[in-house]
Amino acid sequence: MSMLLIRGSFRVNGGSKPDGDTIPFIPDNAEDWKLVPGCTGIRPKADGRAGVRLEGVDTLETHYSNGSYGPERHQPLKLAHKAADALLNWLGFISIERHSDECVTTTPDSVPGYILTRGADAYGRCVALVGRRTPPAYSGYEIGVGEDLLKKTVNHHLLSTGLAYPAFYASLPAHLREVLKAAALEARAASKGVWSEDVTVKGAKITGISSITDDAVILPKLFRRLKDYLDHDPDNTSLACFPAFLAGAADQFRILPDDDLITGLHRVVEITNGHTLRMTRSCEEIVFDEK
Repeated sequence: MSMLLIRGSFRVNGGSKPDGDTIPFIPDNAEDWKLVPGCTGIRPKADGRAGVRLEGVDTLETHYSNGSYGPERHQPLKLAHKAADALLNWLGFISIERHSDECVTTTPDSVPGYILTRGADAYGRCVALVGRRTPPAYSGYEIGVGEDLLKKTVNHHLLSTGLAYPAFYASLPAHLREVLKAAALEARAASKGVWSEDVTVKGAKITGISSITDDAVILPKLFRRLKDYLDHDPDNTSLACFPAFLAGAADQFRILPDDDLITGLHRVVEITNGHTLRMTRSCEEIVFDEK
């Protein structure tokens, strides 16, 4: 598979709130942003910096809001911050100071690295594999990405340490997906990171918003949908209408190895006793379609 390589640096100082799967990046040549397929939504800051969303991974939320329902919310912060710090440490940041508003100050100010990208997401972020230090080829060119190069990315590192969930989309080639899946399954078998506490499939009792912000460790995509549902009507903690809410969100996905397109996460979510929620499929079995 070919991906566009862009060389540059990672810099979070100056008001950024990086979490475990999003990091600001500045190309050495800001014009390289124009080479990213479908990148019309990317609007870099004056210094050329724009957000990069890590391909194939999803980490616990340190601050999430969809802009419509309720305030910013987070998942259990111990593991959420551990993933965010692991990303920064892996890239080469020596000192990390996290402030109460989730803004981060680092030493050094920036570190060199590169991204391998196929394009941007619906939020205007560049979706990419992320590498550190010197890139394997010239910037601005497409290069082949195989297992060896994938294993040198922080995407693979976060899955292998159990600090990220696999989050697969249809545009990620199957052979790369299988490498990331294997790393995640190995981490789960060893109860690393989130897998020591995850209750996505086992089931979580939800009695209010604190159940998912402070207690239960669940798949971030499920957290985001549940957060929006609970904040839409804060006085109602019943999950009775949550399946209809999920149907309305209309996430489209396939369950491997089948190729049938399914609409709505309510197809893989089970609710018992009014308050206990679980997913009936593991995240590595699901491949989402981009919206």
